[in-house]
Amino acid sequence: MTTQEMLRHVDHTQLKAFATWEDIVNLCDEAVEFQTASVCVPPTYIKRIHETYGEKVNICTVVGFPLGYSVTGAKVAEVEQALKDGCNEIDMVVNISDVKNGLFDKVEEEIRTLKKACGSHILKVIVETCYLTEEEKIAMCKAVTNAGADFIKTSTGFGTDGATGEDVELFKKYIGPNVKIKAAGGVSTLEDLKMFLELGCERIGTSRAVGLCKGQATSGY
Repeated sequence: MTTQEMLRHVDHTQLKAFATWEDIVNLCDEAVEFQTASVCVPPTYIKRIHETYGEKVNICTVVGFPLGYSVTGAKVAEVEQALKDGCNEIDMVVNISDVKNGLFDKVEEEIRTLKKACGSHILKVIVETCYLTEEEKIAMCKAVTNAGADFIKTSTGFGTDGATGEDVELFKKYIGPNVKIKAAGGVSTLEDLKMFLELGCERIGTSRAVGLCKGQATSGY
């Protein structure tokens, strides 16, 4: 797999709290040049990116990020505003407290509600694997599948750990045929990028991929 082929699977990410417009422009320019799958950005920048770049970049944003414990109505409002501003893909964080309390039906219903709000737009569900037991991860695979979401995503990149090959393998075993996998958090080398794609991930969330493919030292999400 060539570096260009790998980059077509990357959600080129800039989610730092202190991200400036200059940072976002650099991200989008790289996305255009290297044809990444999307740019994943804070909601506050969606409208300006859409007005500046139009259809040149595919815009992804985050909802309930990074802790997931916003109420469902607030998450729906975030989705609706993001789509109105020009976003095409939503990465939502599940209510991790509900998962830890075993309220899997409630979590599933929230995912279903947000998918309805997304309509034909892609919904990726961040389950934050670093906080979950194997049984909870399996339950989330079933909830994401039953709710009709498009992707299950490992991590926010803000938790105690990121994606692992073991979690991707577990997802592959328990998700339905219409659910794809996004690995995120800790993808720090070209070898990591290749490994997750070879394991079957359709998307990789990272700020490092372009720099890695250009042979640069990188840090970040």
